[in-house]
Amino acid sequence: MVDFIKSKKLDKISSIKHGFFTRSGGLSDGIYSSLNCGTRSNDDVRTVTKNRILALNSLASGAALIEVHQTHSNTVHKFSGDFSVVDADAIVTDRKNIALSVVTADCAPVLLADSKASVIGAAHAGWQGAMDGIIENVVEAMCELGATCENIEAAIGPCISQASYEVGPEFYEKISDENYFKPSAKENHYLFDLESYVSDRLWQSKITKIEPLKMDTYNEKNDFFSYRRKTHHGENDYGRQISIILQR
Repeated sequence: MVDFIKSKKLDKISSIKHGFFTRSGGLSDGIYSSLNCGTRSNDDVRTVTKNRILALNSLASGAALIEVHQTHSNTVHKFSGDFSVVDADAIVTDRKNIALSVVTADCAPVLLADSKASVIGAAHAGWQGAMDGIIENVVEAMCELGATCENIEAAIGPCISQASYEVGPEFYEKISDENYFKPSAKENHYLFDLESYVSDRLWQSKITKIEPLKMDTYNEKNDFFSYRRKTHHGENDYGRQISIILQR
């Protein structure tokens, strides 16, 4: 059975359907078991497509599922009817029955909604994209469609936790803010808090209604795919979980 987690904040909005999907309930096998929704993975394309349809239909049948080719950028795509897959790491729209999606495997999926303006957004926020402004840009794009910062509600889905995210000194220097780091057991290494970093970027964008789900993709291996876990295990590829938001 397809499984997904909902934000309490977003779930209170009757016009919004959303879900942060786990890896359960799909058709893939092996390292992709089972709801792999990553179209850029090496999994069978037809199986991935079926998995994506399963996820969408568990939320709302009849909607159109929109994806972007994620490149860890700060680029936002405004969907206005063109179904081409474009290079971007966030999508926004004011249209109904358009399901916006991002896929992740340690990076933070962020779903956003302004129910008063009928504007929604979805963002893929790894450290690079967040540092370069993907959060600020997705908020700005939503506001250009009529949303306001005071009415936007945002949920940060499952991502790698600070306890699982060890980084070296070069990473520490790039972020250049000790508030997001703790010393690790390894000399001259640190533990990075991606979720707090993304949450603070939302706050700095004047979004105050924020809900981090506080779920760790690395350690919760039965529920989530993880790029870092794949690397530590020496596997040659990895699956991605999907996060979806739409309005009726």
